[in-house]
Amino acid sequence: MDSKKIRAADASSEPQEQFHSPVMAKEVVEYLDPPEGAVVVDATVGLGGHSEHILNEYPSISKLIGMDVDQATISLAKGRLSAEKVEIVNRNFIHIKNTVNSMGIEYVDGIVADLGISSFQLERSGKGFSFNRNEFLDMRMDAGLQFSAYDLVNEMKSEELEYILKEYGEEKFARRIANSIVKSRVKKPIQTSFELASIISNSIPKKFHPKKTHPATKTFQALRISINNELDNLAIFIEEAVKILHTGARLVIISFHSLEDRIVKNMFRKFDSPCACPPDLPMCACGRVQQVRRVTRSVVRPGKREVAENPRARSSKMRVAEGA
Repeated sequence: MDSKKIRAADASSEPQEQFHSPVMAKEVVEYLDPPEGAVVVDATVGLGGHSEHILNEYPSISKLIGMDVDQATISLAKGRLSAEKVEIVNRNFIHIKNTVNSMGIEYVDGIVADLGISSFQLERSGKGFSFNRNEFLDMRMDAGLQFSAYDLVNEMKSEELEYILKEYGEEKFARRIANSIVKSRVKKPIQTSFELASIISNSIPKKFHPKKTHPATKTFQALRISINNELDNLAIFIEEAVKILHTGARLVIISFHSLEDRIVKNMFRKFDSPCACPPDLPMCACGRVQQVRRVTRSVVRPGKREVAENPRARSSKMRVAEGA
């Protein structure tokens, strides 16, 4: 099947993209709390939702830098955020320090990163992120990446697929799903999200199908994380972000599953500790200095009203740290 025809057919039947309210926008602006004349970075600008709220709440900031790997969402964000103080760049957030420094800025007064996949990417990108839409299996946030979901699903060995589904999707039926994918692609390549979702659903016994989510949810998540190297990139981003925080400047991160949140929690804890030496050493030998202070010791979750209005917010978790 022609992937371009699949995408074109879906796009033609859809209404014009509407901007959705970003997750925990109220909490983001409250915790960010930048001073007058601040420089703020939205490291995952997406459709510009959080940036818009930040600009509205803090009109005295001097510059807002938006970053994203998805060129399509950047185009929409630029239309939404037209103020002169806004600069949006098409770069992965792992390059946050180099990007900011290249603008002649050494330190910033606030950083926000929303790690969730946007409604546009799920519903309008045509990249096969959603099992509810019949699209070609791509799943690349950055179109320049070498391997797509089609490549992984049709070329990986069963053991490799099983590992990805277990490691990044925490899928209990990883082996059954991986074996079913390999058997199915012998007949013909697996090209679309509908084809893959059907294979996954048929691999899991009906009595074990989740009540509130689609049985393909974890597999689609795992493939997306693997293709876009999301977990390794998150760790690199945090390493780079803490280097450019002014003292007291806030780093606000919203995650959407346990693997992401675990990385954020552990790295905030690591950078909050001035010493990594064994407790029985009489003197510090590592020479490490405290880089951040944890503002939130546990996760901040969205309110019941927000979850009722936006079910995608139900799995979101926010953690906040500030420059030490």
